Amino acid sequence: MTGRHSPDGKARSGSGPTLADVADAARVSLATASRVFSHPAMVRDSTAQRVHDAARRMEFRPNLLGSKLRAQQTRMIGVMLPTMDNAVFAECWRGIEEAALAAGYSLMLVTSGYDPMRERERIEYLLRHRVDGMVLTVADAAHSAVLDQLDAEGVPYVLAYNQAGGRSRRHSVSVDNRGSACDGVEALIAAGHRRIVVVSGAFIASDRARQRYAGYQDAMHAHGLAPLPVLSLPSHTASNAAQIRALIDEDDAPTAFFCTNDLLAIGVISDLRRLGLRVPDDVSVLGYDGIALGSVMEPPLATVVQPNTDIGARAVGHLLAWLHAPTGETPAAARVTLLPHALRVSGSIAAPPTVST
Repeated sequence: MTGRHSPDGKARSGSGPTLADVADAARVSLATASRVFSHPAMVRDSTAQRVHDAARRMEFRPNLLGSKLRAQQTRMIGVMLPTMDNAVFAECWRGIEEAALAAGYSLMLVTSGYDPMRERERIEYLLRHRVDGMVLTVADAAHSAVLDQLDAEGVPYVLAYNQAGGRSRRHSVSVDNRGSACDGVEALIAAGHRRIVVVSGAFIASDRARQRYAGYQDAMHAHGLAPLPVLSLPSHTASNAAQIRALIDEDDAPTAFFCTNDLLAIGVISDLRRLGLRVPDDVSVLGYDGIALGSVMEPPLATVVQPNTDIGARAVGHLLAWLHAPTGETPAAARVTLLPHALRVSGSIAAPPTVST
């Protein structure tokens, strides 16, 4: 992302190219370049295109919070989610959409594919469309250069699913990823399981997956059990039977899998069946998310349930409170909102064969 600029072309301290630089590159006056961003209807399309092309080459973007641009709110909220292939984000989107439309706001949705570089590009895209604020799910909120840039520019955003730390100034709506995962693994241990493997997707790229693994470690340590290395699978949807078989064929094979999302859990159950194993008679599987699809499976997917639709709706509510707050103030609501989770432990969880009577 680029440095900061004022709408009149004057560079701020430490900034990159200014609007005046863009005007020179596009061979137009500073006033014309300014109108392209503030009153585009007043500029011919061919001229506006030259200015936009120059701005793109120079990675210039006007400051959204400048007095001229900020006064012209678009009543549009930008939303960035990792993917829409996973039903958890589709359920979250439903909450976002309902809350935004009820408040008279339009939405612009982009996806990042769990890629930090693509996050930067997608957020830049939203900023160029002058959204009033954003609801975002990022790969790693604690180490995100793009969030640092948004903070520096004062762009309003609320994180969904990412769990901001207690000292963070960032606004977030989520469940307690670590505590809820610990509760789920406790249920597996209570059923008699001692060899429990965590299955994750983008483990390195997902702070939620790492927080849930930490919750798994907490539960295992509390019972004097040794945590096992995480099994990171490259795809949520493709078969990973080879990796699952390698674990199952070990002498001390796991009796239960804790998957850091439901889509992975559904895939693991499918792979176990391909290998001739029964769930939960031979192996237990616990998911995380509580997506609707899991409840109609046979057996129903045991899972840690988070309120996905409510997470989306509450994130929009926090953002709107921020947008409607007096200038220079942030909403009075808590920055970090943790919503309650639940456990669904029937269906794909049973006692391991060696414990069965």
